[in-house]
Amino acid sequence: MKEALLWKKENNKVRCNLCARRCLIPEGKTGFCLVRKNINGKLFSLNYGKLVAADVDPIEKKPLFHFLPGSYAFSIAAAGCNYCCSYCCNWYISQVYRDKRSQEVVGEEYTSEEIVKLALENGCKSISYTYTEPTIFFEFAYDTAKLAHKEGLKNTFVTNGYMTPEAVKHIAKYLDAATVDFKGNADPKFYLKFAKVPSVEPIFECLKEMKRNKIFIEITNLVVPKFGEKEESFRKLVRWIIDELGPETPFHILRFLPNYRVLDWQPTPVKLLDKFWKIAKEEGLIFVYIGNVPGYKENTYCPKCGELLIERFGVSALSINLKNGKCPKCGFKLHGVFA
Repeated sequence: MKEALLWKKENNKVRCNLCARRCLIPEGKTGFCLVRKNINGKLFSLNYGKLVAADVDPIEKKPLFHFLPGSYAFSIAAAGCNYCCSYCCNWYISQVYRDKRSQEVVGEEYTSEEIVKLALENGCKSISYTYTEPTIFFEFAYDTAKLAHKEGLKNTFVTNGYMTPEAVKHIAKYLDAATVDFKGNADPKFYLKFAKVPSVEPIFECLKEMKRNKIFIEITNLVVPKFGEKEESFRKLVRWIIDELGPETPFHILRFLPNYRVLDWQPTPVKLLDKFWKIAKEEGLIFVYIGNVPGYKENTYCPKCGELLIERFGVSALSINLKNGKCPKCGFKLHGVFA
C-alpha cells in the first residue's frame, strides 16, 4: 500500500484525478476500480507492487508493430480495472474484486528494482504495463518506469485510454509508447452498456495529450459482431485518428472472440474485418493491420515501393527488412521507433 498520486481532499472525501471517472471517495471506501481507498482523508493505492503477472512477451503481442519490432517486453500487471467489460479476455485478473472472488488484494510482492532487474536479465528492451489497465497500478508503473529509463529500458502502456490529461502529463517523461484500445468503434452506447463507461470523450482527450507529449501511439479497435458493425461509426473513428494523430498512426482491427459473460456471442467474421480494413485504407490510414487472425494482414510494407519490411505471424516478427528504420529498396523512412 502506498499513498496515491493525483488526488485532492474535498471536505471529508477525496477526489481521485487519475482516471476520467474522477471518483469522489468517502472515508473508508474505494473508487470504481476498487484498488484506491480513502483512509483517514488520504487516498492510497492498495495494490502497489502486488503483481498478478510478470512475463516476457514479444512486443508485437501488445500489439506494438512499429515500436522496437522483434524485441521483447517484460510485461507486468496488477489486479483490477476501471472498466467492467462483459467481454474481457483477462477478466480473471481485471474483475477479481468486482466479481468478489477475493476480499484481499491479490498478487505477489515486487519492487520496481526487481522488475527492472528481471527485464534486463531476460534481454528485454522495454517494460510493458499491460494485461489489466495500467492506470489502476499507476504509482508502481510510474516508479518502475522512472527507474527503467535510468537503466536504458523503454516503457509502454497497453491502456483503455481512460486516463486524465493530468495523469498523462505526470508520466509522459518516462512513457515511450502506448497502445490505446478502442472497443466497438468507440460507440458511446456500446461503452455504457457493456463496460459501464459513461463517456468516450476522455479517451480522445487522453490521446491528444499523449500526442502533445510525444508518446508514440498505436491504436486498436475491437470489432464486436452486431454491436460494432456500423460502417458510419467506424469511418468516424478512422477519420478522427487521421485528423488528430496522423495518417501514419498504426491501426489494428481486432477480431472479437467470445469470453467472460458473453460466451454466446459469435467471433467476428473475417469478412467484416476485411471490409473495415479496406475502409480504413480508403479513408487514408497508411498502416492497417488485422489482429487475432494469425498470419493474416499482419505484415508491414513500404508505402512508397511496396517492399516487404516486416513479416509477422501472430505475435511474432519473423523477419525485419529495415536499414536504420528505412526501406532498403527506396529509402522511405518508416514511421515508428526502431533499434
